[in-house]
Amino acid sequence: MDRIRIYNGMPAKELGTEGWHKPWSGGNGGECVEAMRLGDGRIALRQSTDPDGPALIYTHHEMVSFIEGAKAGHADFLLAAVPGRRTERRTA
Repeated sequence: MDRIRIYNGMPAKELGTEGWHKPWSGGNGGECVEAMRLGDGRIALRQSTDPDGPALIYTHHEMVSFIEGAKAGHADFLLAAVPGRRTERRTA
């Protein structure tokens, strides 16, 4: 990747097509979050159904804090059922 200015909300396509992974992919009809580790240790996230859309950029520390917090149950409120939608709860 050539030297580009990487910023939160940048078009994900500017980060290229190689290196994106779907670590949380499952039986959800292809609606996944894709992640890419950047050269400086930050992590980019994008929506798989909109690969040219915005990329959210997180520091390594932010991502560690989020994952550890999610594992500890601090993000369970995000799993609350949405009226009219079937919610499946996955376990690791």
